[in-house]
Amino acid sequence: MREVSFTLNGKPTRLTVDEERMLLWVLRDDLGLTGTKFGCGQAVCGSCTVLVDNKAIRSCVTRVGDVAGKTVLTIEGLASGDRLHPLQDAFVKHTAYQCGFCTPGMIMGAYAVLLQNPKATRADVIANMDAHLCRCGAHVRILQAIETAAASMKGGAR
Repeated sequence: MREVSFTLNGKPTRLTVDEERMLLWVLRDDLGLTGTKFGCGQAVCGSCTVLVDNKAIRSCVTRVGDVAGKTVLTIEGLASGDRLHPLQDAFVKHTAYQCGFCTPGMIMGAYAVLLQNPKATRADVIANMDAHLCRCGAHVRILQAIETAAASMKGGAR
């Protein structure tokens, strides 16, 4: 057990925890942030995607000790107060989900792409989203939602 400190969704966070535990389980079990989902445990499906220092990572294979001193952003930290983030809003408006299980990871992955490349092309978005598995078949609506959000975010909404 060791003390691990990091910034989580804009707030300083300090925990005494086994630093070998996966970040996913610390977020869900210790911190009650259940928006990040467990899908495969092998960094394959993307359901557990969060941002660490503005880069998309798979929290199911990232040790909590590895985020010490870093900034972690989960789906819960993306909205601003009662206002959804443009990506969240676009996913709702385009019905870009069915069961919703993979949606938080997809939104976080899309957010990382748009942070790194605000002028991302459809091909850029598709290349990123290929790393996220969705069995429901909402792929066209997911792309439409990301494109809508990207246009909105160019106006300064981050």
